[in-house]
Amino acid sequence: MVERVSAASAPAPNVPRFALFNRLKNSSLLSGSAVYLLSNILAAAIPFVLLPLLTRYLSPAEYGEVAMFLTLIAGLAAFTGMSVHGAAGRKFYDDDLAEHALKDFIGSCLQILLASSLAVLAIAWFFQDQLSEWVGLQPRWILLAVIASSASFVFQLRMGQWQVRKQASKYGITQVAQALVNVLLSILLVAVFLQGSDGRISAYIISSIIFGFIAVFLLYWDNLLAFGWHPNHIKEAFLFGAPLIPHIAGMFLLGAVDRLVINEQLGLAQVGIYMVAVQLASVMGMIFDAINNAYVPWLFERLKRDQADEKIQIVRLTYAYFSISLLIAGLAFLVGPYVVTFIAGERYAQAGTVIGWLALGQAFSGMYLMVTNYIFYSKKTGLLSLVTISSGLLNVIFLIVLIKLLGLTGAAMAFAISMALRFLLTWLVAHKRHPMPWLHAPIISVASIRS
Repeated sequence: MVERVSAASAPAPNVPRFALFNRLKNSSLLSGSAVYLLSNILAAAIPFVLLPLLTRYLSPAEYGEVAMFLTLIAGLAAFTGMSVHGAAGRKFYDDDLAEHALKDFIGSCLQILLASSLAVLAIAWFFQDQLSEWVGLQPRWILLAVIASSASFVFQLRMGQWQVRKQASKYGITQVAQALVNVLLSILLVAVFLQGSDGRISAYIISSIIFGFIAVFLLYWDNLLAFGWHPNHIKEAFLFGAPLIPHIAGMFLLGAVDRLVINEQLGLAQVGIYMVAVQLASVMGMIFDAINNAYVPWLFERLKRDQADEKIQIVRLTYAYFSISLLIAGLAFLVGPYVVTFIAGERYAQAGTVIGWLALGQAFSGMYLMVTNYIFYSKKTGLLSLVTISSGLLNVIFLIVLIKLLGLTGAAMAFAISMALRFLLTWLVAHKRHPMPWLHAPIISVASIRS
């Protein structure tokens, strides 16, 4: 139990003023964050450069088709692989990890991927006509989306193993390479061969499959992959991933279902306009993700040491992060509309009316990442799924009500409100699963100022 002390009476933990920042300056957190941030910026900048080209070659309705395909991919992520790639990352930190246990465990994760993907593919084949009508895509794209989703799982598995080993350079190079191949194929198929939305979707599928195979090869090359029958590993991975299915489904309801509701109520062209704003706001999410990629190994190491002074430093750093995130979102309300028109053109100017709310939602999403890590560290993910699915269901209600009242702006407001609720509820669960001194660690304490 963390001792309860007020900010004014708390003794300085024998650390000079601003020692936290001095420590971080030379730490793996900042060096890793720099690499992750650079790679995420490059990976985001490549399709970001592509955006003005797509918005000029694709009509809003065609852009809406691309958005619906990406929405389908997001929905499939809950079931292809069952999120057990996260179990492989967490397995790395087990104290009793035998020499060959991790590669056997990763092989078991791929076996779960194969079984789950075949099951999803069979269901998609059986219901392809109904799904095609629901999402507004040709049946072939629905079946290929399952394959692309499975390939993305393998790619995330490979990237996660670099992340836990703090091999940020390899992570960054591969991430940028994947984005570059995706964009070059998109330019070739959309701008050269004039295949419209089909070209953009094909580019996504091809690049996902290519890097899925590359990921398997690199896992084998690094001696991180072995195939055998290990029921104990399969059970452990399954018990980690299965409770997360509602969590991923909730993520879909939070981050992607808005496109389905907009398509149903306002039409495919409005989906395309909304998706432009989503992509621009997602730059914030990519930056937050880059920070979190470096933060997770740094955080887990300190949680394992379980030292009170380090926990206080972690909380102070987290509060500073929250403040900066909300400030960035506030700026998006002011400059976002001008950025949209400049990048996407006048046809998509309406996207500028929603980008501020989407940026606020991204800020809450970044804040959520800072607290959800404690739940994953605890390996007790059941309540996280309950929080996410509940927030997602509330988002659907907000969407239906606010879109009728405010159109696209209502959809963006629903996103921001739901993300705020998810963050707050997850914070409560995180404290229950792994208590931290949230109420007893101000960003700058009186004691630290006196020192």
